[in-house]
Amino acid sequence: MDRDVANYSVEGRIGEGAHGLVFKARHLSTGREVALKKILIKNLEDGIPINVMREIKALQLLRCKYIIKLYEMFPRGMSLILVLEYMCSGLWEMLHHNQQELTIPRVKTFVQMLLKGTRYMHAHYVMHRDLKPANLLINHEGILKIADLGLARLYWPDGGRPYSHQVATRWYRAPELLYGARFYSEKIDLWSVGCIIAEMITKKPLFAGESDIEQLAIVLQHLGTPTEETWPGHSKLPDYHKITFPESTPTPWSDLLPGVESEAIDLIKSFVLYNADRRISAKEALRHPWFHTRPPPAAIEDMPKPNINKPK
Repeated sequence: MDRDVANYSVEGRIGEGAHGLVFKARHLSTGREVALKKILIKNLEDGIPINVMREIKALQLLRCKYIIKLYEMFPRGMSLILVLEYMCSGLWEMLHHNQQELTIPRVKTFVQMLLKGTRYMHAHYVMHRDLKPANLLINHEGILKIADLGLARLYWPDGGRPYSHQVATRWYRAPELLYGARFYSEKIDLWSVGCIIAEMITKKPLFAGESDIEQLAIVLQHLGTPTEETWPGHSKLPDYHKITFPESTPTPWSDLLPGVESEAIDLIKSFVLYNADRRISAKEALRHPWFHTRPPPAAIEDMPKPNINKPK
């Protein structure tokens, strides 16, 4: 695509992020719908914000059907314009506002798409660090794609590098992050995936705390007080001794997710584990029996076709 905003016809605003506005536009010569993400550079001497650079680098590296595509970018005055694949809706809207029923077959297909995108990211040693329904977008064909990679980072399988623990939206934040861990891996994404799957099935968050402390308390209350067996090394995490919680025994998963079939529960609890090393990988999860029990995943032509992210 030509690197000039004059080659696009802007059709309206569709969103506002941490770094700027997002507009729906159409490339004049091809007719392709795109999203223009306009990022204001507040101080040219400071350069492009680090989160924006990370998102650009991640999107340039990751070329997958289930990860949003970056077509082009170019400067525009005091702003940087990212030309992104246009997505008409998102999983959050699908869960809360869409008129089409999100049936179990459709959930299974969306979960497969999420797992395939996550598998691709992790195969390229990228951790997203903010997987949540609002960052999973859906196009006109009903294909779910991972978006908003502003917190994404490269990682090394052998670890050894510290990262910020102030990542991931609270409801989807792995417990090691809630305890202030600075050394972690892509396994934090897998905890988020488990929480998202549960929310897709039940239409409500699995763990919904109003603060970081309450979030951790809810997790401990439902999964039980961790031990060295269930979570080796947890007592050495930076914030472990800053607060204590009452002893608790695990809540049965059938009580935590009433009415959810056992195979789905088995998949969810394979992600939602204290011990990050034991969390199932996206690659392994794609072979889980839940996808092979009835009802089967929906065919793409039977997926909901959203059209609710209309320009303002």
